[in-house]
Amino acid sequence: MEAHPGDRLLTHGRTVGQRDRVAEIVEVLGAGGTPPYRVRFEDGHEHLISPGPDSVVQHIDPRKQAPETR
Repeated sequence: MEAHPGDRLLTHGRTVGQRDRVAEIVEVLGAGGTPPYRVRFEDGHEHLISPGPDSVVQHIDPRKQAPETR
């Protein structure tokens, strides 16, 4: 998993009825874009996260508004 500041981290809900969570990656603390990441959720809270297999990085192309999923 590789990310850059400004990308989004999508974490899928683990149980039925649990919604997906989206956070903006504000800082990459691992070498070469690897976790852990400091992320900011929509409600403004920041957390340090090492995402698991239920997470996907959505790379944000600065030339576009819509995220690109890889």
